[in-house]
Amino acid sequence: MDWLERTAELRQWTRSGSRAAHKPLLLLYALGLFRQDADAELRYSAVEEDLRRLLTEYGPPHRTTPAYPFHHLVNDGVWEVRTDRGPGSPGSGVRELRAAGAAGRLSPELREALRREPSLLGRMARVLLDRNFPASLHGDLCEAVGLGPEPAGAPELPAARRRRDPRMREMVLSAYEYRCAFCGYDGRIGAVPVGLEAAHVRWWAFDGPDEVTNGLCLCSLHHKLFDRGVLGIGDGHRVLVSEHFAGRSSAAHDHVVALAGGRILGPRSGSAPVAADHRSWHTRQVFRGGPRPVTAV
Repeated sequence: MDWLERTAELRQWTRSGSRAAHKPLLLLYALGLFRQDADAELRYSAVEEDLRRLLTEYGPPHRTTPAYPFHHLVNDGVWEVRTDRGPGSPGSGVRELRAAGAAGRLSPELREALRREPSLLGRMARVLLDRNFPASLHGDLCEAVGLGPEPAGAPELPAARRRRDPRMREMVLSAYEYRCAFCGYDGRIGAVPVGLEAAHVRWWAFDGPDEVTNGLCLCSLHHKLFDRGVLGIGDGHRVLVSEHFAGRSSAAHDHVVALAGGRILGPRSGSAPVAADHRSWHTRQVFRGGPRPVTAV
């Protein structure tokens, strides 16, 4: 098995489409460190807060720990752990990893492959991004793990699960009459829509179909906030705003807080709205915390 296939097939806990971004985030972080210092190790006690922050920002909304991937990624053949006592992980407990002075880094075979073929690093990062996160988060995530600009696309894997439907964007924008379903923005340059995107409700990386019933037409700002779990879709197809969102400016209030409880705009008559199971998936796997109360006008 080559390194791209091994990266694509990281063993992850899964149940009913649940997200488990622990291993992909740790491997991205390790690739970013390798890019800066190929011989450096990640001492658990030194990187724990960085990894916890990544999980908080890009992982599933439920509480989790970076100790789990630090221990279990060894089983995928891309990672090794040693302690003050010698090779091997002391276990997946936070206290054990700290007390033993656990340190991890990419496996010797992978480090050698990356030295021999430097472009492999970017291709591995691309596989991790495409298989686990929506495109709207790729740039920010690359910066967060020290990979710099988003890496170029990786070659098609032989066992690629499925192909994207290139018609998705046009189908969704047309169904929502070329306006943001949250704020109504409908900008154009001439006849060409600008700043409007087709957002997957259930992420494509987690078997979200390229269908109108799994899509929303959103402006660039609200697409990113939707994928980061700041915005969601509630009962009655009303906008949810996360209780964890904070912004003191009038712009933050007008463009985000004031959306709470508003009706989703569209789709047009004859087009099906977002399917309940996709809406439910986003609420469970992406939306952060509970919704803010609707502010009376």
